[in-house]
Amino acid sequence: MGAPLYAELRYWPELAGLMADGRFRSPAREPRRPPVLLIPGFMAGDASLTLLASWLRRRGHTVRLSGIRLNAGCAGRELIRLEQVLADFDEPAIVIGQSRGGTFARALAARHADAVAAIVMLGSPVLDPLAVSPGVLRTIRSVARLGDLGIPGVFSSQCRDGDCCTDYYTLLRAPLDEEAVAVMIYSRSDAIVDWRACLDPSATCVEIDGSHCGMAVNARVYAELERVLELAH
Repeated sequence: MGAPLYAELRYWPELAGLMADGRFRSPAREPRRPPVLLIPGFMAGDASLTLLASWLRRRGHTVRLSGIRLNAGCAGRELIRLEQVLADFDEPAIVIGQSRGGTFARALAARHADAVAAIVMLGSPVLDPLAVSPGVLRTIRSVARLGDLGIPGVFSSQCRDGDCCTDYYTLLRAPLDEEAVAVMIYSRSDAIVDWRACLDPSATCVEIDGSHCGMAVNARVYAELERVLELAH
């Protein structure tokens, strides 16, 4: 892994830096910017992307949240549900996903290229969703045991190799359209995800210095998002 777990405490100075950034507080607003779908990371919900959603709306984007309260469900079933969310847009949408949410964004883009204007993946281990720190891997196994016991709303151990998630894993490996706007933002000092698992060959990979949990509150990420959002306009 790139850094010890305590490095994730950088979230708080990253958040403070974003709050002090004038481009975040007062972004340039234009009408008719493309809509955006936001997908949160593992064990997180839509509330974790509140600041990002607010910034996007101030820029003039229509923002739709994923409807995820706790991102710990079966990936195959969640992908099917997100496909319906994507289908509800009236035009191609930009899909931004953090961590596990970014793997869903990539799967959506691989299957529905015509419905996705661009994707941005924030610290997403698309090459190997289990390339995570030992502590997070223990959490994943604990959640899977709950799923094995029949607890609703969480994945089970069968999701790893079962038919339910076959399409999901296939789409993570599938090449994206050559004209697709796809960006992966990663950090070598990510203490949660192995940064090497983020190096999607179908995406433009942009390295930042920051924590994994702070990807959605890092000013450097927002500067890159501005570039991508204008490119997809």
